[in-house]
Amino acid sequence: MQVRDKVVVVTGAAGGIGRALALRFAAEGAAGVVVADLDEAGASAVAKEIGERAVPARVDVASEADVAALVDTPFGPVDLFCSNAGIIGGHGLDAPDQEWSDLYAVNVLAHVYAARAAVPSMIARGGGYLLNTCSAAGLIGCPGDAPYAVTKAAAIAFAEWVAMHYSSQGIKVSVLCPQGVRTNMYERGQEEDHLTARAVGASGTILDPADVATTVVEGLAAERFHIFPHPEVAEFARRKAEDPDRWLAGMSRFIDSLTTS
Repeated sequence: MQVRDKVVVVTGAAGGIGRALALRFAAEGAAGVVVADLDEAGASAVAKEIGERAVPARVDVASEADVAALVDTPFGPVDLFCSNAGIIGGHGLDAPDQEWSDLYAVNVLAHVYAARAAVPSMIARGGGYLLNTCSAAGLIGCPGDAPYAVTKAAAIAFAEWVAMHYSSQGIKVSVLCPQGVRTNMYERGQEEDHLTARAVGASGTILDPADVATTVVEGLAAERFHIFPHPEVAEFARRKAEDPDRWLAGMSRFIDSLTTS
């Protein structure tokens, strides 16, 4: 998958990883970039940075109608749909039902809506690409935030399902699974001294969003299902798969060390 001359949609593109992706895709020569976000002013600012090959779009990814409207672009049919928008919860067993519902809508159903909107026309044109931002949390867990861990795991499972059912019809799928990235979401967690942010900070390098975008371009070119900006995540996932009991015991000790220090 080469981005040059492709039409790309990026949700959650007003800041963080989404903004970095939109800018990088434009730099790679995309024919057009739809910069989509609930923050309309932020999306407009990013589109302005890119110039005439970008348009902003206000989107609530929890709304199927909003997501479906994104595939009708002034640049033509969508070649690459990056379902990147996501939210955190911050709670464990005390997470209210509404928090679970909100995270499920944004972190899972938004990917479903994107696939429903984009896949049929992609198949009709001979193929296309879905990139879903899912987080390392979906593979190896997320200390301190139960709804986030569960919904990101569900997002990966859905991407696997799409890949299994539609790859023979030309649909490629990748899941972006970073660990610590210097975004507003991470910075806010640090300021609040939240367990999740502490765990991320203790687990490895905190990358800049631009570094993540570089890894994404490389991963798309290789058409890898898993895109790991932090290579250690692949090793963590391997250890978890090989010995789940040992992995869970180790994670329990890790969490204890964060809460007792």
